[in-house]
Amino acid sequence: MSTVALLQDAELSPRAAAVFADIRATRQTDFINNFWRALAHDPALLERTWASAKQVMAAGALDAKTKELIYIAVSAAQGCDYCV
Repeated sequence: MSTVALLQDAELSPRAAAVFADIRATRQTDFINNFWRALAHDPALLERTWASAKQVMAAGALDAKTKELIYIAVSAAQGCDYCV
């Protein structure tokens, strides 16, 4: 099975570092999970994926906390230990 090295902050390109900064600011946490660290190898993909995630989690009919709870419930129901 192929694996991708997970980039640490010191290894990030300026574009990827900017996305990580936005993730931290938006989520109000210093933690960046392995999903984003793997995507950081392709800064354009990282930017697009983060922009999509932000759009999905934006305020709408459901608030962000409710959306996160639905995400966790679906992940648990599907048996995705990593997602939970």
